[in-house]
Amino acid sequence: MRRSDQTKIPELYMKLRDPEKLKRLMDIQGVSQRELSIAAGWRSHTYLARLLNENPKPGERRPTGVKTKPAARIARHLGVGIDDLFVTRLSTDTAQIVKRRRAA
Repeated sequence: MRRSDQTKIPELYMKLRDPEKLKRLMDIQGVSQRELSIAAGWRSHTYLARLLNENPKPGERRPTGVKTKPAARIARHLGVGIDDLFVTRLSTDTAQIVKRRRAA
C-alpha cells in the first residue's frame, strides 16, 4: 500500500439539521420531493425521501448526510441559507473514504 493511501483525510458532508423544518419549507413553498431532488442534482427522489423519513423501517437506515453541492442547491432552491438547513460535518469512516477514492 502506498503511503498516500494510508493518509486518512476526512471528507466533508452536510447533515440535515431538522427534517421537519425542511418538510415545512417545502410545504409552504409548494415544492415536491421530486422537484427538490432535481434541483439538488439527484436522478431520483428516493434519497430525499429517506432523508425526510423520521421513522425508517426495520433494517433501513436514514442517510447520515448530503454532499456539499446538493446541500447548497437545496438551500438556494428554497431561498434560505445553507446553515439554516444543514450542519457541516467531517466523515470519520475511513473505510468509506478509501472505497470512494478507489472508485473515482
